[in-house]
Amino acid sequence: MIDQTASAYDAVVPLYAELFGDVRRHHPVDRALIAAFAETVEGRVADAGCGPGHYTAHLRELGVDAFGVDLSPAMVTHAREAHPGVRFDEGTIAALDVPSGTLGGVLSWYSIIHTDPGDVPAILAEFHRVLRPGGHVLLGVFAGGDAPAPFDHKVTRAYRWPDGHLAALLRDAGFEETARLARRPAPDERPFDHVRFLARRA
Repeated sequence: MIDQTASAYDAVVPLYAELFGDVRRHHPVDRALIAAFAETVEGRVADAGCGPGHYTAHLRELGVDAFGVDLSPAMVTHAREAHPGVRFDEGTIAALDVPSGTLGGVLSWYSIIHTDPGDVPAILAEFHRVLRPGGHVLLGVFAGGDAPAPFDHKVTRAYRWPDGHLAALLRDAGFEETARLARRPAPDERPFDHVRFLARRA
């Protein structure tokens, strides 16, 4: 699944960056939540699954010491070219190249949607590992259903998550939920609800 996801995103970099690479065109509720995250975190932040690097660069504009990590080599190349001076690394969010307990925050903005549900707890445990006590994770996913359910994403297979199910996994991984925000899809988005969790490492 990892190799398939990387190859799928490698193949769509120009289109993906054109559609999503400008934060100013994103939903205002999402931008407000990212801004709140930026005010909440203290210390370095990993944008885990950064894609073309738009939110990594945006966090830096908001005063956050952010760097990006992505599975797709082509995405990382694009991010470096589009945002010179910002650090972007190729890697997997399941094994971040970061010492334990050193980050103030992790942004996981739709970066777990292509992960098989059974592998998500290990990723949340990795986020917990790299965060220092009191550090925050901001997690965004497609929502809905009674159990994690696959759907035909435009890039590669993805999953929607019931918010209660994901909240339980965050608790099991050692996080305390501090905020949960759900929103309906905008007219130009897929007809799926969205949910975001802000959670703190206990």
